[in-house]
Amino acid sequence: MLKNLFAFLLILSFSQIAFAQKAKPTPILQPPTLDEKIKAEMLNFSGKVWIYAKNLDTGTDYALRADEQVRTASTIKLPIMTEVFRQVAEGKLNWTDELLLTKEKKQGGSGILFEFSDNTKIDLRTAVNLMIVVSDNTATNLVLDKVGTDNVNAFIESLGLHQTRSLRKIGGGGEAKVLTETPLYRNFGLGVSSPKDMVRLLEKLEKGEVVSREASAEMLAILKRQQFKNGIGRNLPDTVQSASKSGALDRLRSDVGIIYTRRGRIAMAITTDDMMEVAYTEENPGLKMLWRLSQILQDGLGK
Repeated sequence: MLKNLFAFLLILSFSQIAFAQKAKPTPILQPPTLDEKIKAEMLNFSGKVWIYAKNLDTGTDYALRADEQVRTASTIKLPIMTEVFRQVAEGKLNWTDELLLTKEKKQGGSGILFEFSDNTKIDLRTAVNLMIVVSDNTATNLVLDKVGTDNVNAFIESLGLHQTRSLRKIGGGGEAKVLTETPLYRNFGLGVSSPKDMVRLLEKLEKGEVVSREASAEMLAILKRQQFKNGIGRNLPDTVQSASKSGALDRLRSDVGIIYTRRGRIAMAITTDDMMEVAYTEENPGLKMLWRLSQILQDGLGK
């Protein structure tokens, strides 16, 4: 009896040792990386995406085709605004300078000046505010008539932004010299830039390095009043500020801005282009993609 019990225990012991040798350790699952989350979100998107984002407090960043040049749509109005502030600071322009709104200068699309009576006069400061806050196309053209596309480009170049250029007025006219030098730019519409360039400009504004500390702060204040918040600024809680400028074309949606989160100032520039669907609603696939990607970036780059 004892011999049988001993034999049973011996067999059981060897079986357990053999099982332990064959059993493989359970792998520890690693959480997905920021890049994996971004690409998973883009998986079923019928279009192209360009991204650059940076936590301005920690320096942590994320890039996806960030150095490639893209169509800007109305985001080029941000660089245009910087040149206005430069010329005002140098005394070449005054905020009280009057701009005459004639019938010929009215431009359709976004904005409100198209509805104003012919020969209405507005001052330069009003035009700049309308250009950014409600993305007014007529105001943009009036501003470009005052500052000139080539002057915008010269100032942007002086800031070290080599991939950003204002190309023409909305609806045509006021063409920049760079269109002759680089004919390929004719395919970009109003302007050309890269996500990394746009974030660099935002960072310079935050550092007070564009024209002056006071001018940079005033430009950021205007961006904070921008009313099109269906992209990176969508559904932000009341306690979180954003300073941004959006852009839209039939097959493009873009947004550049800073989200002032508790875990850092997250600057980002996202462009979606070549979309199959044309829809000027909040449900536009590009807008929804901008929103979801901005949430992932805020979470992934937060300190």
